Amino acid sequence: MPRYVPEDSLQSPRFTGVPTFARLPYVRTLQDVDLAVIGVPFDTATTYRTGGRFGPNAVRAASVMIRPYNPAQDVNPFEILSCVDYGDIAIVPGFIMRSYDEIERGLLPVVDAGVIPLLIGGDHSCTLPHLRATRARGPVAVIMFDSHTDAWDSYFGEKYTHGTWMRRAIEEGLVDVGHSIEVGLRGQLYDPGDWTSLSDELGLDYIPCRDLMRVGIDAVTARIRDRVGDAQAFISFDIDVVDPAFAPGTGTPEAGGLSSHQALELIRGLHGIDFIGFDVVEVIPAYDPGGVTATLAANLAFEMLSLAAVRRRQRS
Repeated sequence: MPRYVPEDSLQSPRFTGVPTFARLPYVRTLQDVDLAVIGVPFDTATTYRTGGRFGPNAVRAASVMIRPYNPAQDVNPFEILSCVDYGDIAIVPGFIMRSYDEIERGLLPVVDAGVIPLLIGGDHSCTLPHLRATRARGPVAVIMFDSHTDAWDSYFGEKYTHGTWMRRAIEEGLVDVGHSIEVGLRGQLYDPGDWTSLSDELGLDYIPCRDLMRVGIDAVTARIRDRVGDAQAFISFDIDVVDPAFAPGTGTPEAGGLSSHQALELIRGLHGIDFIGFDVVEVIPAYDPGGVTATLAANLAFEMLSLAAVRRRQRS
């Protein structure tokens, strides 16, 4: 039996205690831990709405409704993985580069211990220092769900924003571009080459949201699994890939996106991949009536956690 498991909500009410992800124990140790949920309350690199620094708390609060058995993936991940809520990274508000250093520094011991980090953001640029923390493992395949490429060269003349992190990560050799893919792109562009440059210049594959809707979830997840192959992989999920009708609490909303159901099914379909990390980012509770965005983000994180458990079960 794993050492660290959630509080039993059949024995204690969900509204009691300090909110942690899925009511997991808040533990600042890596011994006997397989997966750590870590908050990254950072939103200094946004270019539109701010407030993602409050996302980790909102997602934790919503996650108290999570029950341990996942019928869609036929797994109770907490019977397979020892999981903890590791708390938050102490970022430096208003300072992008110093915050990146703190995120990388905070994640290095987690990665070095062989623990899978599951990050709750925070703006999307926090993925860059997360990938830096995995540098010793070599480039990783990034499966990115997002309305936007996040591969622009600069914003307002600045190289480090939530819209440029993917390009920076590729330039730093952190991304296995031949096995990486961006899914769900939509909305207006600055230039016709904004999407085509992903493949023509950077070597990434991509699936626009219109194509996803046309071919369906099963075809897309099959294409993702084929693209990743045997590479070590990382899921980065920007909640704005979901239509704002289902996820209004985000920084850069785009009309015409995924439903909550489609988003969950996309994650569930990625079984068999060797994941070394996950993140769910860009939740802003100030724009989230009723907590619907935070609830979806919590459930997406649980599906990712379940993928790691299924993979462990298959290999045991």
